[in-house]
Amino acid sequence: MDSTPLDQQAPSASNGTSNSTCTVTEITTEADFAQHTSSLPSETLLIIYFHAPWAAPCKQMSTVFSTLASTYPATQPPSTVFLSINAEEVAEISESYDVTQVPYVVLQKDRQTVDTVSGTDAARLRAAVERHVGKAGNPGKLGLPPPQQVTKQPESVATAAAAGVGPHTNGSGTTNGAKNLAQYAPGSGDPPTAPAYSSGENNKAELHARLGELVKAAPVMLFMKGTPSAPQCGFSRQTVSILRERGVRYGFFNILADDEVRQGLKEFADWPTFPQLWVDGELVGGLDIVKEEIENDPDFLKQYAVSTERNSGGPAAPEAQAQPA
Repeated sequence: MDSTPLDQQAPSASNGTSNSTCTVTEITTEADFAQHTSSLPSETLLIIYFHAPWAAPCKQMSTVFSTLASTYPATQPPSTVFLSINAEEVAEISESYDVTQVPYVVLQKDRQTVDTVSGTDAARLRAAVERHVGKAGNPGKLGLPPPQQVTKQPESVATAAAAGVGPHTNGSGTTNGAKNLAQYAPGSGDPPTAPAYSSGENNKAELHARLGELVKAAPVMLFMKGTPSAPQCGFSRQTVSILRERGVRYGFFNILADDEVRQGLKEFADWPTFPQLWVDGELVGGLDIVKEEIENDPDFLKQYAVSTERNSGGPAAPEAQAQPA
């Protein structure tokens, strides 16, 4: 399948630079990826953006990525190439780059990874690209503020301020026409500005109590998007496969069926993404952490395996599963 550009491709110059700018090319197959990368010069910076349609942060990052690309001129040979890949649809490439979360950006030169950026920090992504290819022609298009200049205060002014000599404050509470808000600071006898308790605290306590029970519903609990038979994201699918391959019997909870649990568990676990694997009521982590645990300890989860045969694991019986409220 041919690649589909996210923006209208601008005509490239026959050599050197032109008035056209870089665009983002969507990669849909391994062959497509090879076609766009196999003949790149060693000095070309290849920027690969992994995303997933179900991940809300990717919506923001997709805009940032395409805008960043448009700030660099299209040259021949190319100095920068911007590719976009659906991490789930082209899983082979995602796995080769060890992608375990999205959005995720890989920067590569001469087939070697030189930098990676995860999350939606536009400034961090721009800085990473600039480290390896230089500044863009129009970085302001990203909507980021220019670097701030700090002017050191003259020594005479600083000395006067330290001595308590400065702009006069009149009785109306203004300093040279500006209000002096320091006089409005609450004293020790003033009541607090907000009640110490609110009705939401009780609801939160009830939710946390419920979550405390859910994470212990089975010795191994997987909070995932979808169900083991129909995962709704690639990371949940991979985690299910790992548990199955290791013969682990586990309970699961479909967080898409209960938004209260989905949002509450992020705070309860202090872990913002899914899937989440819990063992004996303790959080292990997401797919990347599970892979690390297995790499560091080949016997990880062995005590929860129901069989030593591969692909013998799976979810517990339906009646043992945690159910949405």
